[in-house]
Amino acid sequence: MVKIVIDPGHEGVENNLDPGAVANGLKEAALTLRIAKYMYDMLNEYEGVQVRLTRTGNQRLTLSQRAKMANEWGADFFISIHINAGGGTGFESYIYNGNVSAKTIAYQNVIHAEIMKAIGNVKDRGKKRANYAVLRLTNMPAILTENLFIDNANDAAKLKSDQFLQQIAYGHVQGIVKAFGLKKKAQQKSTPSQPQQKSSDGKLYRVQVGAFSDRKNAERLAEELKKKGCPAVIV
Repeated sequence: MVKIVIDPGHEGVENNLDPGAVANGLKEAALTLRIAKYMYDMLNEYEGVQVRLTRTGNQRLTLSQRAKMANEWGADFFISIHINAGGGTGFESYIYNGNVSAKTIAYQNVIHAEIMKAIGNVKDRGKKRANYAVLRLTNMPAILTENLFIDNANDAAKLKSDQFLQQIAYGHVQGIVKAFGLKKKAQQKSTPSQPQQKSSDGKLYRVQVGAFSDRKNAERLAEELKKKGCPAVIV
């Protein structure tokens, strides 16, 4: 079982908590939480993985508390989500600038590439290293991502799009999936049913539509039935 900790950067937007960077009508803490929650939902579609968030709302947490949560749980990977500020543009990722494992470097390479692939036409600011507390204090491979600049008008316009936030989350998740070789959970297969139509007396009567030697004709009829609100299955 792979244990993943997702850390939405900063504390929140209420009760004098640390909101992180603020600009263009956006607050970093709110954006990072939305991205983290999207990641949580996406990762739960995979088997062999457990996911925890360091915060699920507006909560005061020190950097050392975040690292401690991951360490005490025995996490296999820690990823901290942030939005940049300072007049630049684009995406960058960080690992600790001290001694790190080969796994940490490999994970950064894979996850960075998948995020860039997912978010499209965005400047790649590169894979970097820094002495950030959540990278230094965690006992497992850890990465911190800076997802665009909140004080850049063009970047902020993207960050205001819920679809773009989902793209950011998707890139993070695809990177984690590749790094750890995760597999999607098997979906339960429903038993195919023939077209049915409910009668005026409330009973259901099954309709056998017929057989075709040409599959295209069968598909054409199935589409027509679907347009009329009648499910059709080709067998």
